[in-house]
Amino acid sequence: MLTKIRIRNFKLFDDIELELGDRVVLIGPNNSGKTSALQALALWNIGVKRWAEKRKTGTVPANRPGVTINRRELITIPVAAAKFLWRNLRTQESSRRGGSQKIFLEVIVEALEGQDIWESGLEFYYANEESFYCRPLQLPNGERMAVPPASQDVRIAYLPPMSGLAANERRIDEGAINVLLGEGRTAEVLRNLCYQIFEKDDGKDKWAQIVAQMQVLFGVRLDSPTYVSERGEIVMTFRTRDNTRLDIASSGRGQQQTLLLLAHMTANPGSVLLLDEPDAHLEILRQRQIYRVLTQTAAATGSQIIAASHSEVILNEAADRDIVIAFVGRPHRIDDRGSQVLKSLKDIGFEHYYLAEERGWVLYLEGSTDLACLNALADRLEHPAAGHLAQVFVHYVGNQPRKAQEHFYGLRECKPDLLGVAIFDRLDLKPPLDPVLTQTMWARRELENYLCDRETLLAYAEDAGRRQGDLFAETWRREMEKAIETTESALATLSKPSPWGPDIKASDDFLTPLFTNFYKGLGLPNMMRKTDFHVLASFVPVAAIDPEVRGTLDLIAETAGRARPRTD
Repeated sequence: MLTKIRIRNFKLFDDIELELGDRVVLIGPNNSGKTSALQALALWNIGVKRWAEKRKTGTVPANRPGVTINRRELITIPVAAAKFLWRNLRTQESSRRGGSQKIFLEVIVEALEGQDIWESGLEFYYANEESFYCRPLQLPNGERMAVPPASQDVRIAYLPPMSGLAANERRIDEGAINVLLGEGRTAEVLRNLCYQIFEKDDGKDKWAQIVAQMQVLFGVRLDSPTYVSERGEIVMTFRTRDNTRLDIASSGRGQQQTLLLLAHMTANPGSVLLLDEPDAHLEILRQRQIYRVLTQTAAATGSQIIAASHSEVILNEAADRDIVIAFVGRPHRIDDRGSQVLKSLKDIGFEHYYLAEERGWVLYLEGSTDLACLNALADRLEHPAAGHLAQVFVHYVGNQPRKAQEHFYGLRECKPDLLGVAIFDRLDLKPPLDPVLTQTMWARRELENYLCDRETLLAYAEDAGRRQGDLFAETWRREMEKAIETTESALATLSKPSPWGPDIKASDDFLTPLFTNFYKGLGLPNMMRKTDFHVLASFVPVAAIDPEVRGTLDLIAETAGRARPRTD
């Protein structure tokens, strides 16, 4: 079992170390390095295999420790040129003595074999756009690290999400299957893997186990794979719940992906599986089941799983018993920080944790329409808060200060310097004082009240009419004037607050009947529902925007400016 990997100067990484175990889940936002970590392990495996292969054949002189690797051999690490493997594309740097010296890309792997621990480190250095060299890592004493025989026996399979299945699949031997898997060509080997299992001496029982697992997970029954000698092809079919027989190529991507993983672990016990989003193509209801089945199969076959995932379901499953590494700032383990932290993360969700780490602050609002309004108003004012709101970590809590506080302080168990702003519609009582979470409320009944301006509504109507043709602009403006008059009169009759004042619930009591009357007068279906009211913000005259809005945007910008996203 691989227990540790250290990576230097590879893609996004300067120098990181990851603890590994039987099951490891890597989490983090896009482009944070999760896939790069898997690829670094794949690169180490390629280097060890190539070094051992050329040493055994005697094609490399004993006094030359390096071997050449062509970048086209890196099927699982596709790059346009070899230099793209290096961090910041820097393959050499200036030397103190003048000239330049090589920058080494290094991958060091530690593993536990029975009671013994071995370590294998490789360094890679650039040759040209098409190739680079690999050799054992040089130690501080000038000697080179040994490449243990055990490291040469490690079987690593990088399995990306299935992108479909080949319509036909010719029979190939086990070596060819492994080569194609190493190249990431999973769509060409699924039938062969299944046939390989079925044809072995104890294969019938193992195949029956896979059939039973797939039936529980997907409600389908796999037929036994057969070899059609006349065509040299392997054929596989399955039966649906209503007993309709279909070719395996007609199954869903999630079904194919799961079958591939189960078949690979069964056919290759003791392997290290690098899984890039194993939950891809799977609906949320099956993700928990499938993670459990995969981990049980891995334990039964002595396989190790290192998976990159975005699935909240898988993250919460892994939290109790597996290693979870967050790729936020410097990758770090988060499943062993203490019971209170783990409880907070399980209650809140791991994706909220790494959003908190990545942003350093959180915004609490009633709902998504409030965020849309704030975005539009910030854009209208060209306010600095616009940039922060465009990539904000927001959590919707209704109009409940207690929910905001519970969520915020749960996250602070994991990130003690987290900042927060909570903005509520007008409450009966002021939000409770809080020394860290800044809580405020609108002086008017709700945020939509700040969009209730006669010129705003007329400008909206004129613009919407113009979209139908220049001749319609004036007609639509006049219809809005009528709708305003009708709705205003109805509110007065019902003794409701003024539509232009602070006390009316603008979204329900004014804007909703207003647009119903407006579109009815035009003889059109209502195209402005409650969820669309935020578009009015773009039509509010800048001079008419309440100073309170500016003050709230100032608060957001100031908080975001003080936030400390994780960078190390």
